[in-house]
Amino acid sequence: MGEFLHAVSAVFMIFSLMAVGYLMGHLGWMTGAEKKFLSRFVVNIAVPLNCIVGVLNNLNREDVSRMGRMLAVPFITIITCLIISEAAAKVLKLPRERAGVFVALAFISNTMFIGLPLSTQLFGEVSVPFVMLYYMGSTCFTQTVAVLLVERSGRDVHVAHTPAGFVKDLLTKPPILGIIASMTMLFLEVRPPEMFMSFAKYMSNTVSPLALMYCGFIVYEIGIRNIRLERGMPAILVIRLLAAPAICAAVCMLLGVEGLCRSVFIVEAALPSVSQITVMAGAYGADEEYAAAGSILTTLGIFLTIPVLMVVLT
Repeated sequence: MGEFLHAVSAVFMIFSLMAVGYLMGHLGWMTGAEKKFLSRFVVNIAVPLNCIVGVLNNLNREDVSRMGRMLAVPFITIITCLIISEAAAKVLKLPRERAGVFVALAFISNTMFIGLPLSTQLFGEVSVPFVMLYYMGSTCFTQTVAVLLVERSGRDVHVAHTPAGFVKDLLTKPPILGIIASMTMLFLEVRPPEMFMSFAKYMSNTVSPLALMYCGFIVYEIGIRNIRLERGMPAILVIRLLAAPAICAAVCMLLGVEGLCRSVFIVEAALPSVSQITVMAGAYGADEEYAAAGSILTTLGIFLTIPVLMVVLT
C-alpha cells in the first residue's frame, strides 16, 4: 500500500508540474518562444549535466562491465513493440495518413521529458544512469524509425536518410555526449572538481520542473478538444501502457537484469507516447490531430497505470 501511495504521489507531482505549464499557456505567459527556450535548455544543458551528476555519484567502474547487457533490454523491448504495433495497424486497417502515426505512437515511450522526472520521483537520483541507458535505445528509434513511419503517413514529403547522417546526428546530441563523457570519466576514474559538480547539481535540479512544464504547455498547445477515442486509440493505450512494460519485464528476466535497473527500465517502457510524434505529423502532412490525441491520452493514462505498476514491482 505504501508503494502505491508513493507512486500516486509521484504521478500527482508530475501532473501538478504539467498543470503549471498548461496554466502559463492559458494565461499567455508562455508562448512558442518560451517553449523553444525550455526545450533547448533542458536537452542541451540541464540533461547532459544531469547525466554526469547521476553517473558519477551513483555508479562505479565495475558497473561499466554490465552496461552492454543492460543496453540490450531497451533495444529488444522497443523492437518487439514495433513488430506488435505494425501488426496491430494492419489488423485495424487504418488509413495511410494514420497508420504510420499509430505505430510511432504505440511502440516508443517518452523517456526524456516524462521518463526522467518520473523515475527520479519514484526511485531518486540513483535511477538517472539507468534512465539514460534506456534513453540511448529509445532516441535511436525516435530519430530514425519513428521519423520514417510518420513520413510514410504524410503527403509526398521525402527526406534523405543515410547511415552516416544518422550516426552523426546521434553522436552530436548533447544528452548522448553527456552519457559518453560521464561513462568515460567513470571508466578512467576521473572526477571533475567539486566546484563543477556543485554547479552541475544545481543545473540538473532544473530538469524535472522545466521538462514537465514544457509537457504541460504542449498539452495546452495541442488542445484538450483533440482528445477523441478514435479507431486505434484503445490499441495504442494497451500497447504503450500495458504490453510494453510486460515485454520489458520478460526481456529483463531473460537477460538476467535485476534490481533497480529492472524497475527503472520497466517504468521507462510504460510511459506515454513521444510528444515529438505530433510535431513530426504536422511537419510531414500526416494526421496531426490523431497524433495529438494519442499523445494526450497516453499521458493521462499513466495516472492509472504507474501506481498499479509500482505495486507489481514491489
